[in-house]
Amino acid sequence: MQDTLQILKKHNLLKVIDKPLDINLEIPHIAYIEVKQEDSKAILFTNPIDLKNNKKFDTPVIMNIYSSIKALNVILGKDADLIADEIESLLKPKPPKGFGQKIDMVKKLFSLKSVFPKRQKGKGECQANIKLGTDAKLSDLPVLTTWSEDGGPFITMGQVYTQSLNGELNNLGMYRLQVYDDNRLGMHWQIHKDANHFFHEYKKAGKKMPVSIAIGGDPLYIWCGQAPMPYGMFELLLYGFIRKEPAKLVKSITNNIYVPRDVDFVIEGFVDPSKMQIEGPFGDHTGYYTLKEEYPVMDVTAITSKDNPIFAATVVGKPPLEDKYMGHGTGRIFLPLFKTTAPDVIDYHMPENGVFHNLILAKIDPKYPDHSTQLMHAFWGVGQMSFVKHALFVGANAPALSNWNAISDYILNRISTEKILITRGVVDALDHSSPSFAKGGKLGVDATQSDEVELNITQISDNDLSLKIKELCPEITELKQIKTHTKNPITMIKIKKVRSVKKIKELISPLGEYLKIVVFVDEHKNALNNEYMLVWRVVNNIDATRDIYLEDEFIIVDGTTKNKLDDYQREWPGDVECDMQVIQSLRDKKIIDIDDAFIDKFMI
Repeated sequence: MQDTLQILKKHNLLKVIDKPLDINLEIPHIAYIEVKQEDSKAILFTNPIDLKNNKKFDTPVIMNIYSSIKALNVILGKDADLIADEIESLLKPKPPKGFGQKIDMVKKLFSLKSVFPKRQKGKGECQANIKLGTDAKLSDLPVLTTWSEDGGPFITMGQVYTQSLNGELNNLGMYRLQVYDDNRLGMHWQIHKDANHFFHEYKKAGKKMPVSIAIGGDPLYIWCGQAPMPYGMFELLLYGFIRKEPAKLVKSITNNIYVPRDVDFVIEGFVDPSKMQIEGPFGDHTGYYTLKEEYPVMDVTAITSKDNPIFAATVVGKPPLEDKYMGHGTGRIFLPLFKTTAPDVIDYHMPENGVFHNLILAKIDPKYPDHSTQLMHAFWGVGQMSFVKHALFVGANAPALSNWNAISDYILNRISTEKILITRGVVDALDHSSPSFAKGGKLGVDATQSDEVELNITQISDNDLSLKIKELCPEITELKQIKTHTKNPITMIKIKKVRSVKKIKELISPLGEYLKIVVFVDEHKNALNNEYMLVWRVVNNIDATRDIYLEDEFIIVDGTTKNKLDDYQREWPGDVECDMQVIQSLRDKKIIDIDDAFIDKFMI
């Protein structure tokens, strides 16, 4: 981590703040604002304090390590696409021509020996300082409380190392970890995660599960922890492949888990499978709070550290955030692996304001009728891609998937109701919009055809259309038509919800001659001129089987908050929002420099 800070500083990617700042809200709010800036940088907070408990920390806090594409490439050591090219060359090797190419292939294959982590004897730098039992106190670490409604402080960049009951499989995951007290952590590994599979092995055997949590070290460990490796493959294999040298591991002091020797902190312990505790709420990467739920608890047996350690943390919430850049690297590097399952996929893109799993754009080369439908099912059936809720497919001649204006025009010029597939499947455990936990609707849109559809509506002004609609439905408070130059203009409508959108749909159906795609959102907390955040809101809030209506005349999308009016029985979570008193205090202290327009733009 010390080396990384020097590299970031060299590339003008590091800020240092020496002022005393509170680990409760202040530090994470600063990081949250910084990473939304166009020239965002990592921030090293050298003087963290805990005002509530009148405590100062000697350990600095580093945040926003992955602050930009430039920072991502600096940490990876090269552009993510170049790593993808290396993977593709191994998956699809070309027969060598001549002696020189044969030598190059042998060198390439020989270099793969470096992917395997190397277990070393003795202690590592991470064990220069050892605290055992009651001396190992989580309160000695500057663990952040990020949001006002969080259930407490959370470790947000913990590398969670676990192994299967028989010791044959190892896993590195990145899960949030709630600090209950000095010696207990809540383990938020969700039902689909490898660590959770291991947990059930120990539970069935009636044995305690060893867990070690590393913090800091080479930031590539952190990235590997969120990489969607296939079940049974140790994520540190990817570290070795990228670094061209193996991860060097040492055994934990109080359990048999091996961790990288150069991390800054290691929290060791055991999970008793018979004990569960309420974890959360927590303002998560969806931009909503995830609600309280029971999760396993880790009893801490040791905390070790290197000399002069640094505490790494991240902040999640409404986009764009650090996960935008981590996710970019993941998407590029794993594209060749995904192509082994779906070879006709040319490219894909998961926009961060689609919260990654809520929206994916894919460019394909269809070779026969309904080829796109086949590939939709491929997406929904492969690893973590199975969590994708909304998949939009375009043809090979489409613009770059990351060019939002161009690609959205392309799609809207080709959407038709007969090219839309709605089905069901697994969804992320954090998804709040589905009627049932971890399962819900899937939307597939086939916009691969080269020809555009016909525009068969009468276009009128926003004001005239608003008057017509409000006559039929007075709870509509605002209307704005966007993308009116396309074949499927979108009519965005804000409502003060007093009845379900399903009933509103019936009221406005006589106006089909003026409407193509109609999207409803709530009156509060939405701005119809903020397309970036509207995408975030809508893809978060819809379940395709309930909230998309395919009418003969037009398509209706219900992006409103669901409640009893919609026969929604679960608890709907609140938005993740900054404490505005903290924001104002930071503005007054000249620590952050943002105006009200910035606050509105990102719904701070």
